[in-house]
Order: sequence, then C-alpha cells, then structure tokens
Amino acid sequence: MAEVQVTCITKPDPQSPHEHITHLGNPKAGWTWPRERVVQSIDAKSNTFFVVDPRTGKRANIGVVRAAGHDPYLRTYADGVWNDNLLSLNQCPL
Repeated sequence: MAEVQVTCITKPDPQSPHEHITHLGNPKAGWTWPRERVVQSIDAKSNTFFVVDPRTGKRANIGVVRAAGHDPYLRTYADGVWNDNLLSLNQCPL
C-alpha cells in the first residue's frame, strides 16, 4: 500500500467553501485523480491518502464518509476527529 500526499483539490466553484470536491492531486508528484477514483482506492486499501497542515506540520489521513442519501465524500481524520483540512487546500492547476 502506497502513502500518497494530497496537496491540491478541484471544486466546481473555487470560491465556495461548501462545494464538493471533484478531484484531488499533487502537482509535484504528477497526478490528479477524480474523487471517485480516490474513494475506490481507499476502499480497496491500495493507497492511503493524507494531507499535511502547513502551519503545524501535522499529518491527517483522508477517509471516506458515507451519509445516507448522499454520494461518498472525502474528509480528513486526525486525533480521532473528522475535519475539513481538504477544503483549505489550494486549487489544483488546470
């Protein structure tokens, strides 16, 4: 299983803090994946995705959240708490 750092995201409206994430990536590593592919990879346990807080240097793993009546979505999980670190990442370059 590979450990993969996510450094950017893509949202339909970059200005909205509540838009869903469509893609995740790491330009320095040369990849951008659709959210669905990341979900499948996490579910298959083929990769562990994570972010690093630039202020604290602390790592937070990315997990899949399944809420009734909604498509699966991704959130970070650190110190036993789900949080929104993903939404604070920069937009991936086009």
